[in-house]
Amino acid sequence: MSTKSVLLKIENNLATITLNRPTAANGLDMNLGNELYEIICKVDVDENIKAVLINANGKFFSAGGDLKYMQQNFDNLGITVKTLADKLHLCIALLDRMEKPVIVAVNGMAAGAGFSIAISGDIVVAAESAMFTLAYTAAGLSPDGGATYRLPRLIGMRKAAELLYTNRKLSANEALEWGLVTRVVADNELQEKAENLALKLAKGPTKSFATVKKLLLSSFNNSLETQMEMEARGIAACAISENGKEGIKAFLEKRKPVFK
Repeated sequence: MSTKSVLLKIENNLATITLNRPTAANGLDMNLGNELYEIICKVDVDENIKAVLINANGKFFSAGGDLKYMQQNFDNLGITVKTLADKLHLCIALLDRMEKPVIVAVNGMAAGAGFSIAISGDIVVAAESAMFTLAYTAAGLSPDGGATYRLPRLIGMRKAAELLYTNRKLSANEALEWGLVTRVVADNELQEKAENLALKLAKGPTKSFATVKKLLLSSFNNSLETQMEMEARGIAACAISENGKEGIKAFLEKRKPVFK
């Protein structure tokens, strides 16, 4: 098995990013953080990549921050944890801002920072055996990875507080009911279902998807009028694009559009 902490495969306009520290529960140390950041940067600027799939090798999606790595750096623990959190935050921000749909396939446990990475996708597909927990306060820590930003928006303040204070474990189906994941599939179908979905999006209208991401990300910060102005500008820009014109023609001609 590769010694790289993060793997990248690019095929059919789809970038597949795989967390690859299975013997360490895909825990986040500086090597994984650096490799993940470099790969996300590469994927972000590659115009040939139209969609991104994030998955993980092993029984865990990710157990979050690698506590053994932190223990090895006890003498400089504050700067070690701050640097690691900063690197994670750069990764999360890039995934949110990139003009490509991001699909996350969650197998096994997603804990702490792994939880934050798991729910950072535009679409999250979870295996039936997947579990979700924040786990920070159980180790005397506080959350990172944008958890306190994203969770209140996804599930509301009360449920977010419950997860953060009690470290309650959610099953995949509970996460679906709460709105943390998009769909739940059988364990043996996870990779196939997630990849098929990602490939479908990779063949879609890229500018349209990018506009959707931008609008959703800004929706909680704008007034109704500001948001509608952004929507008007966005749909006009999409309409005059090559894919927009193709989509309109295909609809009127009652055929499937061929996006480029």
